[in-house]
Amino acid sequence: MKGRPFHANSTRMWPYYPELLAIPVPRYTSFPTAAEFREDVGAADFAEVIEGTTGDVSLYVHIPFCEKICWYCGCNTSAANRTERVSNYLDSLHREIALVGDRLPNAAKISQIAFGGGSPNAIPPLEFVRLMDALTVHFGAAEPTISIEVDPRTFSRDWAAVIEAVGIERVSLGVQTFTPAIQEAIGRVQPFDLIADTTAMLRAAGVSSLNFDLMYGLPGQSLADLEETLERTMALGADRVALFGYAHVPHIVPRQKRIDASALPDLKQRFEMAAAGYDQLVASGYVPVGFDHFARPEDPLAKAAREGALRRNFQGFTEDQAPVLVGLGASAISSFPDLLVQNEKNPGRYRMMLSQDRLTGSRGVRRLPTDRERGAVIEQLLCHGSARLDQNLVEEAATHLAPFVERGLAAIDRDWCTVLPEGLPYARSIAAQFDPYRQDSLRRFSSAV
Repeated sequence: MKGRPFHANSTRMWPYYPELLAIPVPRYTSFPTAAEFREDVGAADFAEVIEGTTGDVSLYVHIPFCEKICWYCGCNTSAANRTERVSNYLDSLHREIALVGDRLPNAAKISQIAFGGGSPNAIPPLEFVRLMDALTVHFGAAEPTISIEVDPRTFSRDWAAVIEAVGIERVSLGVQTFTPAIQEAIGRVQPFDLIADTTAMLRAAGVSSLNFDLMYGLPGQSLADLEETLERTMALGADRVALFGYAHVPHIVPRQKRIDASALPDLKQRFEMAAAGYDQLVASGYVPVGFDHFARPEDPLAKAAREGALRRNFQGFTEDQAPVLVGLGASAISSFPDLLVQNEKNPGRYRMMLSQDRLTGSRGVRRLPTDRERGAVIEQLLCHGSARLDQNLVEEAATHLAPFVERGLAAIDRDWCTVLPEGLPYARSIAAQFDPYRQDSLRRFSSAV
């Protein structure tokens, strides 16, 4: 018999065990994680697998440009201040779309397309229309569900018109915080009225699912600041909320050195923010989706969580059921059942490879049967709060999860492992116990909360 999983919507304060949160862990948007990618897996492996792909396929298109670079951001992006650089990148992206699309068999169907970055609206709206035309021609993308990330600081009525014309249903706004002083501290100044105007334009353009990306654990941020940001988010009618803990890793993301580390909340304060944010959103009617996403009950993401159809991929928690995700653009990652491949990260090398009509996969990992088994357990724990274990994992789980079981955060009942409601903030740490690759965690991964 399974334990009671974390989707019980409990809003009581979570118990705080700092020793169980001390080791940073991956976000597990893939398994194995990108930290395990090797250079002996690349373009040839990608070509072999994609030419045999059938069924539903999702596309991710990476636009590595922003009009303004935020100091906290760990994305692969750069300033869109040189027209020639943006134009050259887009020319290369079009070539990649043709090369990859022509290799995908007709038996494959494009079900979803996600545009991320960076900020896709850093490119001219007309160039975005050209990208959509290319995807339609080379991938046969007839009626996919389309989502896009938007920077409200550079959103325009021309972009709103394109979103309406293309039929984009889902948009994610980079908001982070509504507190002006904290916006200054992280290099992302965007007044409330600007975000309100962007929201209104998106709704008028027919967007039915609007996500706000928010953060806790920011420099100088208090519980009151977070509460006000959530209240304003709900007042603007966000259908989804992603509430992430800021990961301060300046040794990996040099631009974060501009952030005052001495002003960052400590682990206990971060924990309290995560708990308070969860309570506030759930009390206001949002359905908790995994450990850091929330959705209105009528939103497809909430429906997937209720029906046990929730999944996790490079975009986070998703209702997307496609078993294959093809990444297009510099640094984009493609995911197949037996293979993960990442495109060349450096934009210059990426353009050079495509100028020679070469696929750009440069590193990755083959998923062994044991990887798929463990990856399924990790995904089920994060998405559904419970996972059935094969016999070879039962004894391992009993040993590794003992500290969580003893504190009432997890349960093991015969061949079932369950994250209990009190264990929700420890979900990633619990899932990580099934990851045999974790090494050098203090440098490579973000805080567990």
